[in-house]
Amino acid sequence: MEPTTLAIILIVVLLIAIILRAPIGLSMAVVGSAGYMLLSSPAALTAYLQSAWPDRFMSYDLAIIPLFILMGHLATRTGISAALFAASNAWIGHWRGGLAMASVAGCAMFGSISGSSIATASTMAKVALPEMQKHRYSGALSSGSLAAGGTLGILIPPSVVLIIYALLTEQNIVKLFLAAMVPGALAVLGFIIAIAIYVRLFPNSAPLQERAGWRDRMHSLRNIWHIVGIFVIVLGGIYGGFFTPAEGASVGVVLTAAAGLLGRTLTLESLVDSLVDTASASAMIFVIIFGADIFNVAIALSRMPTALADWFMAANVAPMTVLLLMVLFYLIMGCVMDSLSMIVLTVPVFFPTIMSFDFGLLPQQQALWFGILTLVVVEVGMITPPVGMNLFVISAIARDIPVAQIFRGTVPFIMAEFVRIILLLMLPILSFGLVDWWPS
Repeated sequence: MEPTTLAIILIVVLLIAIILRAPIGLSMAVVGSAGYMLLSSPAALTAYLQSAWPDRFMSYDLAIIPLFILMGHLATRTGISAALFAASNAWIGHWRGGLAMASVAGCAMFGSISGSSIATASTMAKVALPEMQKHRYSGALSSGSLAAGGTLGILIPPSVVLIIYALLTEQNIVKLFLAAMVPGALAVLGFIIAIAIYVRLFPNSAPLQERAGWRDRMHSLRNIWHIVGIFVIVLGGIYGGFFTPAEGASVGVVLTAAAGLLGRTLTLESLVDSLVDTASASAMIFVIIFGADIFNVAIALSRMPTALADWFMAANVAPMTVLLLMVLFYLIMGCVMDSLSMIVLTVPVFFPTIMSFDFGLLPQQQALWFGILTLVVVEVGMITPPVGMNLFVISAIARDIPVAQIFRGTVPFIMAEFVRIILLLMLPILSFGLVDWWPS
């Protein structure tokens, strides 16, 4: 059997396993091991496993993942989400649709600490949803803004999925974090504009509320100064070269825990729960990473990425057409697959293919551009029916809002995301411009 044909069969088998709800990490490990043996030999697989396991999990960069996850869990349990929403509401809550805009702003700030889309959506929903319901916001607007706002956790640094992309493609994590800043800001701006347009088309969906006084505004800022400080110290320290991403994550954990202890919001019970949840989430991600490693090696042995690139070139397909096909694939798969699964399954095939084409960019610029674009498209999958993860997170919290109404509420935000995707496709510099400008 031709190696490329075998690679296609492996991918189909893996997709079937995922559709049947088999654990993604285990599925990739089993299918990848089978492919490795068929393409090489059982002895070669054994030799690979003997060296790959310790090499991968003794990687210094991999320590970033559990540390940032722990930082997010500590932030979730220390009342940071409530303070962020209160501050955002105090400053923009009096605008029409202001509570929904405040929810998006709160999600953006919380996402910069948690690094998780699902954690951002669920935590902010528990705080913001009751407030929006109290002010008679429509179920579609309130749930849609929270589901969309939650997606910001996947892109705004520090992002766990962005770290995994960096590990899979051997890119610099700091540069990827920098590259995500402008697209992340565009997402926040796009969501706020979408809300502003929506509430003008449907005024009854967001009644006006009173403007907060300056005293209340200043008081709200006093409650979040430590959050801003953590963000500036962690990311500023990483970007400034004062410490590595792993060291920055460690500093973030210590500062978040200290803020919880000083504010008397972090108890022994919540600390233990954070550690247990971090261990559980990290173990799941590590299994997925190891399974992806085996599967990726099998795909590499088949030379499928090279064959795919050669086929496109022989067919004289324009590079932008290939990229658009990949974007379309991500949009379709986002309706039925979670973001992490899509990243670990497709990047090993798509990344070498894209890097083989000439888009008129430097290799690093092209790698950053593709990575950011991929994560933006994956974001859309988080709020795309029928299995957008954030939709079901919000549905589990907002039990009185029909699922169909939640789906309808995400439409303006999906449209805003399409605008952002078009901008990133037309203006790649939005993804790597800050990296090029930032002093090395």
